[in-house]
Amino acid sequence: MKVKTHKATAKRFKITGRKKLLKRTAGQSHFNARETSTVTRRKRRDTELAKVNVPAVRKLIKGA
Repeated sequence: MKVKTHKATAKRFKITGRKKLLKRTAGQSHFNARETSTVTRRKRRDTELAKVNVPAVRKLIKGA
């Protein structure tokens, strides 16, 4: 049977050229006025996924 890509997961993670998984920083949509400027700048960047979660996400998106 054909294995399907989990579309919700595929939309949330990006695979780099070196097969690393990147995700958006959480909590960006609102309540940002109270955050310090350092935190606000940090939230703009994508972060690498924790190593413990990589196998599960790879299995869901099956493209890596």
